Amino acid sequence: MTELEYSPLEKLLNQISGRWTMYILWILDTKGTLRFGELKRNVEGISTKVLTERLRMLEKIGIIHRDYEPTIPPKVTYKLTERGRELSEPLYHLCDLASRWYSDETVV
Repeated sequence: MTELEYSPLEKLLNQISGRWTMYILWILDTKGTLRFGELKRNVEGISTKVLTERLRMLEKIGIIHRDYEPTIPPKVTYKLTERGRELSEPLYHLCDLASRWYSDETVV
């Protein structure tokens, strides 16, 4: 299937459904602007390489903004763009659903 054959929903889901991606968006949505190290500490278990890849991809598609300040050491922060903030409501619905589904440890 070519990219032209994808529906808009398929395209969006392909872009944001990679491992860690939704969690990164959740952290930026709930905590606001963060430096790389702060983000890495909040996304427990993610490798530096994978976090870097995900952030680059999200920046490329306009969901996050990377702000670089040429200080010593350089200060780089990440935050959601307006497009990224549009994902807030669906993220909160998914979080609520997950809480209901998995609050009982007997559910698999």
